[in-house]
Amino acid sequence: MNAALERMMDFDLSEEQRLVRRAVREFAEAEILPHVDRYEREERYPTELIAKLPALGLLGPMIPEEYGGSFTDVLTYGVICEELARVDWVVASVVSVANSLLAGSLLKFGTEEQKRRFLPGIASGDIICSACLTEPRGGTDLGNMDTTAKKVDGGYLLNGTKVFISHAVHAKLFFIVASIDRSLKHKGVTAFVADPTQMKGLTIGGFPMRTLKRDNLAEVHFEDVFVPDEAVLGEPGRGFPILGSALDMGRFSVAARCVGQSQRAIDLAAPYAMERDAFGQKIGEFQLVQDKIADMVARTEQARLLVYRLGRMKDAGLERCSLESSLAKLKASQAATQNALDGMAVFGGYSVTAEYEIGRLLLEAKALEFGEGTSDLHQKMIAEFALGIRKQ
Repeated sequence: MNAALERMMDFDLSEEQRLVRRAVREFAEAEILPHVDRYEREERYPTELIAKLPALGLLGPMIPEEYGGSFTDVLTYGVICEELARVDWVVASVVSVANSLLAGSLLKFGTEEQKRRFLPGIASGDIICSACLTEPRGGTDLGNMDTTAKKVDGGYLLNGTKVFISHAVHAKLFFIVASIDRSLKHKGVTAFVADPTQMKGLTIGGFPMRTLKRDNLAEVHFEDVFVPDEAVLGEPGRGFPILGSALDMGRFSVAARCVGQSQRAIDLAAPYAMERDAFGQKIGEFQLVQDKIADMVARTEQARLLVYRLGRMKDAGLERCSLESSLAKLKASQAATQNALDGMAVFGGYSVTAEYEIGRLLLEAKALEFGEGTSDLHQKMIAEFALGIRKQ
């Protein structure tokens, strides 16, 4: 029997989860959405908007209460990411990186000292997180990275460059992966957590983008940057499983964010189709436009079901759900991109003007296809699971 069918679970939302969705949506529409286009034009990082998240417990949904968080189930966390991303890519990314990559890794692999040092600050918003993973020579092949960590007395010297790094300029906590021996490939990968404000020799430079300008994506350069032994997450040379676990959860939250963006395209296109007149009728009354709207709804619901199923599986205690993570990430990111394209077709020429939001969604959605593993990578992984080449 198909492995995915054997692992199916109930993924309907509880009443409490529906209330969370409603609360986050109302907050996002009232407090974030009115500012997004202006922030994008100004290339302005949404510091003021992020500062509104802790009061609702939205910065620490995966952090236990003993560390200052508002711990909830994985599916509810996905709903939070979905609803935030429906109005703003960047604010949702702050929550996703902090919880899926940093907090999740600290909880699973960190020392008690590391947890108590960083987790309360993440939940309170005092610590913005950034993950330094992607490199100029490639992002998908993380087992073959160029950044090195040389052992010295009391710690390590980091050398290398990371690119497309979200939140780096504003971060007070970096999740860094580097190799202690590049000849060992993935067995040399080591994970570090460190405060970039305390790292001498670290350079954070601008990384010009056509989109996501309010995210201030950066290039991070390490030149003999010292990090102490206590910055190692887990054990030296054992960072690849930590990275795999983080990306597995990261793909869940990115997929949830893609569902939010898919829904946003529908929320914009459907009302416009019933406002715009052409040839004596609303364009939404034309079958070709109706076909596009129907496809947008169908692919969004398909993606949402894959994401919610994955969340339920994680809540049931399945530590690694690599097949389901790839399925959710692939289909949700493709849905976000195609919905933006179909939405632009509904808006016509207005879709590429600054006045309408729909055009911006396309570039943002395409960027999400690359993040947390390209579509090509996930196609390959799904096929390898089906062929028996790869195991969970």
